[in-house]
Amino acid sequence: MPPSRRDVTIADVARRAGVSRAQTARALGGYGAVSDAVHSRVVAAAEELGYRANGLARSVSTGRSQSVGVVIGDVENPFFGLSMRGMSDTFREAGYDVLLMNTGESAQLEVEAIRSLDRKRVDGFVVAPAIAGAWPHLEGLAAAGRPLVLFDRAVPGLDASTVLVDVSRASQQLTGTLVAAGHRRLGFVSTLRAGSSRWSPELRISHTPVGRRIDGMIAALQEAGLEADPETIRLGARGADDVRRIVRDLATRAEPVTALLASDSLIAAAALEELRELGLSVPGDISLATFDDPPWAGLVSPPLTVVSQPVLDAGIAAARLLLAQMRGEAPLPPPHLEARLLERGSIGPAPSWRGRDRAPGD
Repeated sequence: MPPSRRDVTIADVARRAGVSRAQTARALGGYGAVSDAVHSRVVAAAEELGYRANGLARSVSTGRSQSVGVVIGDVENPFFGLSMRGMSDTFREAGYDVLLMNTGESAQLEVEAIRSLDRKRVDGFVVAPAIAGAWPHLEGLAAAGRPLVLFDRAVPGLDASTVLVDVSRASQQLTGTLVAAGHRRLGFVSTLRAGSSRWSPELRISHTPVGRRIDGMIAALQEAGLEADPETIRLGARGADDVRRIVRDLATRAEPVTALLASDSLIAAAALEELRELGLSVPGDISLATFDDPPWAGLVSPPLTVVSQPVLDAGIAAARLLLAQMRGEAPLPPPHLEARLLERGSIGPAPSWRGRDRAPGD
């Protein structure tokens, strides 16, 4: 009687194929050398018996687990969701499983995630680093020669392959469009935790995607002879309720902003809810734009102006860079990925009444 499916071992396959266990292990594990004839007999026997490889045993014998670890900051963020689709599809086609870890943008949870993945003997890492003063866990991986690709965020001073989307130019174009429409008081809202709830030139965040958004915004303001107001560039929003509180403050202060820039689509959704609650229309009372292009952005009324990023391509590029490292191939050049401005209907002229005698909803 043939062994049951779950009990099939390499020894069973070897007996059915009529070859040694060592030859069978090499044929099924993809290491060492076996003849084409032996390989064919082993594969046929394995299929007939329903053999399933023991991944743990294979990793012990070969030093490879055929898995990669991906560490991201926020699995709810559509940017990471779509980029993960690109990564997972690319890794799967290459025969790798993906172990995903979500850190909630916590540097400590990121350290623990790296340790956990390392104990699971993953063959390589893709990491979107959390904001921190130091990254010894990533420096240790690089120093040990472990395959590592940084995603969406750079680590200053760390020599590692990095996939970034250039958003500075599109951010500059977006801000220039607002300035041309008469806007002078711009609000910017982000969840980035940078040690302060207000942006200031002293904050060292240019290596982050949010920092690059702000850099483009400031460059456009300076070109127009204007200055950024640290009071209206808000960081560290903690969820939708906090975003709504910040939006309410920016929109109803003595000198309210006439335009809002949402750092991602989750912030934009919360901002739209709060503006509706305040009775402010977009773009009649306040203009709104977001960095991200979720499917709903073109369906709301008015459709949102967005800075669209090649998110899927970024995920694919990160996977290809890591695959090249794990295969010992020559390093691939970092891809040039650039965001682009998509102008829709959520930007209008700056209303002259804002900050004067009219109250929201009047």
